[in-house]
Amino acid sequence: MKKYIHVVGAVIIKNGKILCAQRGPDKSLPYKWEFPGGKIETGETPQEALKREIDEEMHCKIEIGEKVDHTVYEYDFGIVHLTTYICKLIEGEPVLTEHAEIRWLAPNELEYLDWAPADVPAIEKLANEYSL
Repeated sequence: MKKYIHVVGAVIIKNGKILCAQRGPDKSLPYKWEFPGGKIETGETPQEALKREIDEEMHCKIEIGEKVDHTVYEYDFGIVHLTTYICKLIEGEPVLTEHAEIRWLAPNELEYLDWAPADVPAIEKLANEYSL
């Protein structure tokens, strides 16, 4: 039986553009693009996990807003439950620690990247429903 993996992703918005992060070569789904974030640890709310992950991975602080989407996607390594939230940078600038690359893109440019499958429904929602 596959394990359930509960993760959160930050749709960080700055000047009308969204932060996109490319997974490193040694990660599962190497070089796929994603919204930065990570696993929800035991006892954490999704929002607490997201603040912690962004602080650890990108060395900046965020304010978490509304939920964008909740996606369930079955990979070969497990079943991922991804919840994404609109976020705003409140301190610092994102730095590369775990990702190969980051880019700031307009919502209508997101579809041109090779996204991790669990992130795709949020991409479609952002392109269609959000005017930043």
